Amino acid sequence: MDYNAVRMFVAVAQTGSLSSAAARLGVPLPTLSRKVAELEADLKVQLLERTAKGCRPTEAGSRLFEQASGGIDLLEEAERAILSEQAQLVGRLRLSLPQSFEPWWDLLALFQRAHPGIQINVYSTERRVDLLADGVDVALRVGAIADDTVIARHMLTFRHILVASPELVAAHDRPEGPQDILRLPCAAWGSTLDAQPTWTLGGETQKINATFTANDYLHLRARAIAGDVATELPSFLAAEYLKSRELVELLPEYPFPETALHLVYKRQRHPSTIVRAYLDFCSAHIAIVEARCRVTS
Repeated sequence: MDYNAVRMFVAVAQTGSLSSAAARLGVPLPTLSRKVAELEADLKVQLLERTAKGCRPTEAGSRLFEQASGGIDLLEEAERAILSEQAQLVGRLRLSLPQSFEPWWDLLALFQRAHPGIQINVYSTERRVDLLADGVDVALRVGAIADDTVIARHMLTFRHILVASPELVAAHDRPEGPQDILRLPCAAWGSTLDAQPTWTLGGETQKINATFTANDYLHLRARAIAGDVATELPSFLAAEYLKSRELVELLPEYPFPETALHLVYKRQRHPSTIVRAYLDFCSAHIAIVEARCRVTS
């Protein structure tokens, strides 16, 4: 049985007129008339009889109306409830973020204040998650995207910078070129315990004999502020400490390559209302993150 045809029949029975039912449902009158006729043909029974004032259910039509009208009302109520929840953005949003990506925390807080009905679950990891297998709605990814199973929305580009404490620089002399960095004790980011880090400075790749490696930029930053090492940091993790002079930038004339930042989500025909709202909010407010990525040394 065609649900839309039954819905149209119920509307006719309630309004007493084909034209009134068509206007109420927002469908063309010929379409409504055809669908009701098809329903009668399927059931092999006449459901409506025409009168001078419009039309009314036959005995069989009255029985169908009594049985179907309650169900139609319940379905329409459920539809209204779902649309209302979507309009108010009520639901759950599952996100993946790189570790220590502090500027995005501010953006998430603003988004949730704007949409308090959304429950946000964040999974912070250096690993590139599988959106489907890990149950993630949207991931924030650093670097190039080479995955045709996702859609990527570019957010911004930023650089890593080389930093050290003023005291460390004074003790070892400020480096003038990439080779000079070897005079300083260095710490570097490494994804594994036996990582062999390299830095690309001004297009020149330099192997680093790191005295310390970690897969946590906050730990690297702490060691640099303490005066133990020179290290690379994402610009947004260094900017505040450059302004306070707790860190100084080294070799700014030999910059690290630019790094792209994307939001990625599953390639599907209709992303959820909440996912679309989050993507659009981030695009509209990305200046918050960009401001944190600016470095004035």
